[in-house]
Amino acid sequence: MSTGVEPMDRVHRKITRIGNSLGVTFAKDSLRKLNLNLGDDVDIIVNEKAGEIVIRKAISLPQGLDPAFFETLETNANRYRQTIEGLKDR
Repeated sequence: MSTGVEPMDRVHRKITRIGNSLGVTFAKDSLRKLNLNLGDDVDIIVNEKAGEIVIRKAISLPQGLDPAFFETLETNANRYRQTIEGLKDR
């Protein structure tokens, strides 16, 4: 029976000092699975309510697409979330 949730690897790491900052290191195998390499951009999402930090490979925008578009899209999606979710059941 499928739960519809893809399996995830769980890796335990410690927060460590990196120069004057704090950080988390990643095993090469974990990075390889996501095709991440030294110098790649990532997006960091902090979900304070859920107590989570999610790190995702950054998506490159097609040439000519203004990053502000996504900020506006997210603002409106959050503003009208209840209405949007109500439409999915119609």
